[in-house]
Amino acid sequence: MTDRSDDLDPVETREWLDSVEDVIERDGADRAHFLLDRAVSAVREHGANLPFGATTAYVNTIPPQLEPDYPGDLEMEWRIRCVNRWNAMATVVRRNKKSSEYGGHIASFASSAVMYDVGLNHFWRPRTPEHGGDLVFFQGHAVPGIYARAFMEGRLPAAALDNFRSETGSEGLSSYPHPWLMPNFWQFPTVSMGLGPLMAIYQARFMKYLHNRKLIDMSDRQIWAFLGDGEMDEPESLGAISLAARENLGNLNFVVNCNLQRLDGPVRGNSKIIQELEGEFRGAGWNVIKCIWGSGWDALLEKDTTGKLRQLMDETLDGDYQTFKSKGGAYTRENFFGRYPETKALVADMTDEEIWQLQRGGHDPLKVYAAYRSAIANTEQPTAILIKTVKGYGMGEAGEGQNITHQQKKMAEDQLRAFRDRFQIPVKDEELAEAPYVTLSNEQKSYLLDRRSSLGGAFPQRIWKDAPKLEIPELGAFSAQLKGTGEREISTTMAFVRIMTTLCRDKKVGRQVVPIVPDESRTFGMEGMFRQLGIYNPKGQLYKPEDADQLMYYKETKDGQVLQEGINEAGAMADWIAAATSYSVHGVPMIPFFIFYSMFGFQRVGDLCWAAGDARARGFLIGGTAGRTTLNGEGLQHQDGHSHILAGTVPNCISYDPSFSFEIACIVHDGLRRMFVEQEDIYYYLTVENENYRHPDMPEGVEEGIVKGLYRFRETEPGKAHVNLMSCGSIMNQALTAAAMLEKDFGITSDIWSCTSLNEIAREAQDCERLNRLDPLGEARVPYVTQQFEQATGPVIAATDYMKNFAEQIRAFVPRPYHTLGTDGFGRSDSRVNLRRHFEVDANHIAAAAVVALYREGAATREQVETAISKYGIDAKKPNPRTA
Repeated sequence: MTDRSDDLDPVETREWLDSVEDVIERDGADRAHFLLDRAVSAVREHGANLPFGATTAYVNTIPPQLEPDYPGDLEMEWRIRCVNRWNAMATVVRRNKKSSEYGGHIASFASSAVMYDVGLNHFWRPRTPEHGGDLVFFQGHAVPGIYARAFMEGRLPAAALDNFRSETGSEGLSSYPHPWLMPNFWQFPTVSMGLGPLMAIYQARFMKYLHNRKLIDMSDRQIWAFLGDGEMDEPESLGAISLAARENLGNLNFVVNCNLQRLDGPVRGNSKIIQELEGEFRGAGWNVIKCIWGSGWDALLEKDTTGKLRQLMDETLDGDYQTFKSKGGAYTRENFFGRYPETKALVADMTDEEIWQLQRGGHDPLKVYAAYRSAIANTEQPTAILIKTVKGYGMGEAGEGQNITHQQKKMAEDQLRAFRDRFQIPVKDEELAEAPYVTLSNEQKSYLLDRRSSLGGAFPQRIWKDAPKLEIPELGAFSAQLKGTGEREISTTMAFVRIMTTLCRDKKVGRQVVPIVPDESRTFGMEGMFRQLGIYNPKGQLYKPEDADQLMYYKETKDGQVLQEGINEAGAMADWIAAATSYSVHGVPMIPFFIFYSMFGFQRVGDLCWAAGDARARGFLIGGTAGRTTLNGEGLQHQDGHSHILAGTVPNCISYDPSFSFEIACIVHDGLRRMFVEQEDIYYYLTVENENYRHPDMPEGVEEGIVKGLYRFRETEPGKAHVNLMSCGSIMNQALTAAAMLEKDFGITSDIWSCTSLNEIAREAQDCERLNRLDPLGEARVPYVTQQFEQATGPVIAATDYMKNFAEQIRAFVPRPYHTLGTDGFGRSDSRVNLRRHFEVDANHIAAAAVVALYREGAATREQVETAISKYGIDAKKPNPRTA
């Protein structure tokens, strides 16, 4: 205990401290904590300002006397772990001997080997018929160590390790956890930093959601997310931790590898990242376990009767801690312990080598095991385990504790020798240059396999082939949407909500539907689901809602079906990913619908959309109030003219911009078939609008064209001049109006084409072009869009509520003169009429473009062009909307 010169009565202080120590001896630390907490509350009630202490001393949370017995053979596990370290290093070094362009990382696994080893030997269970399995989000940069472990277990051959980062062949290993590339191995993509922690929180939350809805038994299943301390700078890493505490996600564990280094240098050189993170997590309501010092420090701390060592630990900055581990024992003696006479005396009888051997907690399996065991024992709070390590541990001069270590991909022969000697690897001198892989002895391999067998089998693994197919309703179940609305006007948003409501009522798949909304249910007309399905809340509804006397009151319930995420697109998207991967994570296929402002979908959470593709997610994303001119009053930040272009960048995202309710019904039905019957690893993006208009009956025989992305909605006998007007979304009505204007004003006839998916017809056309290039002597493939327009008469005018590039992508495959209109530029607030006029996609501009196109073909006169420009108010001097 340090002296306090401001103590008015040291004797009284000593009496209080003696009382606390007596309680601890008699009744334990928990009783002392309770009494002190009550005392602090009493003082605050009398007006004292006692600030909340978010951090504790810079020592291990679990004292030595409370550490559980270690269940494994420490010596055996150390030998196996040393081989694992070598093989992980060799995987990267051997690959970069072939070519430095392969890259890879050695230092991250070197610092976290014990953390993974303890988990794989004693904690993590795969999904089996008897157990639902634990979920682990592996840190992306540490994967060489996970591959090396799988090699030692016999799950991966040496040839696979030699093809690390050669992903175009059949035996390659992906650079990071990628389920798309290794669908039987990795469960979750994590290397886009910040997404792993966010997705882990929502996986834990969704597991509890399924449990409360009696769709699974979550039992004692645990979610583990392995993160770097530098990764915690990402806003997504900490952005949802309050939700985890609020919903008592005791099944969630964050393991933060605090090796004090980012990719370029110290994480918090001028402060202490562990203390900062402790404050963040404790303040949010998490259980925090600090694992800072290895067992070698226990004796020193016990000898620290003056408290100077604890004081020194508290005041030393992370930048200095990093320097100590990169400089050696003598430097540490002089510059750390030598700062105070009392601490210098503590190590006076230790050699420099013994000082150097003092480990950080993350390299001590006893400390790591104690932290893990304590974490899973806390079932009421999520746990953050803050583990201090050395980045590049074991790499020596090649990068141990050095700023350059993250980029190290090669090791010289003398560095390999030092590594070998340090970890007693059975590699001969003459073999060193090749960094050969080392196999385990029979005894070692048997031990490793016995550990995994006791936990249920191999890990990690992704199980997906056992997911049952769903019995989806027939298309006729949506008969109300296949029929027209008559004189009644509705939006495509309302049509979609009615389709989803029908699905929710279906006796076979209704329970599988997961509606997800980020605080915009009323915007999308979904408030009727509040009472019908209930809003999920693990605590139920502890208050009486203001609208309890109304038919559609705000109803929260423990087994609610709707996930209402608040103003939180990223969290809702992570929720959707959890639901969309439930077929592989839990063996229970769910049908998630995430409904959001389309502007805040792919633009705002595009990285998560990409991760969803990688994770082989299955479900529906619904971009509401879509199009640049449909959401007329909200202006630049809200008006979407490019989400479909962004959706097209995700290879397995199937996107549609339907105009009519029957199109939505056909698309949703086909999506259900492909994802939940045929079990394709795709997901759907549909845009819907908030503009009300009449919807027609579904024409006969158009179902195939709807799902392919293009069909002729209305065919007209060609007159002397004929055009093809192609559109989608709410601009379809502008095309229909333009057709009537052309007929009335000029006698020009029109065919109307609905392009439900320009992205899909472009992809199909590009696939045909590729096959024709690769197989030029085979039968030529004709793109679907080309087939549709081969017999058409006149030019094609495409008008959408999106940027021109959206329609431009099919230009090469349209065998007619082709003209595009789109909404390039920033959005702005005004009426829909004025906005469409501004962006040049209204009926006037479509009709004028058609006359100009005919003129260029010689099918319209100069006088007709002049009349059209004058009659339709076309102004060539008007500012370009792209730059205006």
